[in-house]
Amino acid sequence: MAVLRSMHEWVPELDIRDLWGREGGGIRPAGGPGDERNAVSLLRELAGNGTALELGVGTGRLAIPLAETGTVVHGLDSSQGMLDELGRAPGGQRVRALLADMADYELPERFAVIWVAFNSLFLLDSQESQRRCFASAARHLAPGGRFLVEAFVPAPEQVAGTPALRVKDFGQSSMLLQTSRHSAPDQVIESLDLEITHEGFALFPTRIRYAWPEELDGMATKAGLTLESRWASWTREPFTDRSSAHVSVYRASDAAETQGGVPPGT
Repeated sequence: MAVLRSMHEWVPELDIRDLWGREGGGIRPAGGPGDERNAVSLLRELAGNGTALELGVGTGRLAIPLAETGTVVHGLDSSQGMLDELGRAPGGQRVRALLADMADYELPERFAVIWVAFNSLFLLDSQESQRRCFASAARHLAPGGRFLVEAFVPAPEQVAGTPALRVKDFGQSSMLLQTSRHSAPDQVIESLDLEITHEGFALFPTRIRYAWPEELDGMATKAGLTLESRWASWTREPFTDRSSAHVSVYRASDAAETQGGVPPGT
């Protein structure tokens, strides 16, 4: 296995300028690495004739094309600015927008599939908030429903612990710099993007808490969910110890209640 020189070589490349909520409330996933066609196909299969919910819907990169297949799709985000963007996007009116925190929400519906993609789970920057996200998802799944998580697989044992500074992008009239620091005990990476143009500059901070698949499995078990499938990508490529990302599907029991939750359909 190759030795990585910095955290940037294993943390997926995201353009923070595209992710930043317009109301200054923090980053919200507007897009990211992924295969939309295969993702929508899998989500449609999991939804069946039921309804679907995306956590951290952003501008609807997956929610909109899934809704266009005929699935009833709800999209939850904690940024009203991002939901406004969703509503203005072509096809965005097909998605039922919900303003809420993906770690703590209460909805009357129960869903066949709930998903969080593009590493968005890691935007919840504490283990406790990530656990609450699993618990909230479990409460809102119909019997036999699925909670799907797409995220990168951390490799921090290969990461230099000192802050890094790099030029991410530059052109004739702009430059994008990024500095970051990594706290291994907390599993937290903080970064700050500085965009400089002829009009001035803008700062885009972000903070993520990464987690290994095994840790997420523990959160799922505590919420009453069972790991059903895990792949290395949306194409359902087999997951191995060399995989850099995972798409994990957790299943709720067929019983009327999930652990610590509300009976579905009530």
